[in-house]
Amino acid sequence: MAGFDKRVGSYQEALAGLTDNMTVLAGGFGLCGIPENLIMEIRRRGARGLTVVSNNCGVDGFGLGLLLETRQIRKVVGSYVGENALFEQQALSGELEVELTPQGTLAEKIRAGGAGIPAFFTATGYGTPVAEGKEAREFNGRPYIMETAITGDFAIIKGWKADHFGNVIYRHTAQNFNPLMATAGRITVVEVEEIVAPGELDPAAIHTPGIYVDRLIQGSFEKRIEQRTLRA
Repeated sequence: MAGFDKRVGSYQEALAGLTDNMTVLAGGFGLCGIPENLIMEIRRRGARGLTVVSNNCGVDGFGLGLLLETRQIRKVVGSYVGENALFEQQALSGELEVELTPQGTLAEKIRAGGAGIPAFFTATGYGTPVAEGKEAREFNGRPYIMETAITGDFAIIKGWKADHFGNVIYRHTAQNFNPLMATAGRITVVEVEEIVAPGELDPAAIHTPGIYVDRLIQGSFEKRIEQRTLRA
């Protein structure tokens, strides 16, 4: 229920039930808005054979890259893989299965999963390897391919503020994939920088309503910058 207190007392409790061979939706874009402590808890738990759905797979030594180090990820569904040398090594060796998806299509597949829409048609990817094996149809004289929705056993999400009921606000570009993925997990776990009392958040400012959130925990974050650029 939306009014139920979603807070849990530990990261172990936050990811209780996560086991081998599950599908995990991981919010974030690069290192912006990633659920870094929940990723560390997955590493600690040692669940293996995971399918991870994320825009990218972190960097060497941080974010989802930590799960590549421990060989806990079997398959990655994502749209960008260019910042992780270990990812490249495992993919080229065949150790890691990779399903590359255009970024907008990936976002829509997740949104559709959260909305209960099993599939949709898009022009993106038609006539390329992305379309191989997929149904194609023509609408208004233009060809489209069918893409199926994505859901996960767990969605791990990073927010800025939340109240006890799991109503979440994200900060600036850290929204990225987080609101979409929060709707598409069978169990959605959100870690935030601050938990406030009910009534302290402006209802009009809520990005993810608490009805989508199953577990909520407050953490501290490194928030590492992926590529720091300074003026000369």
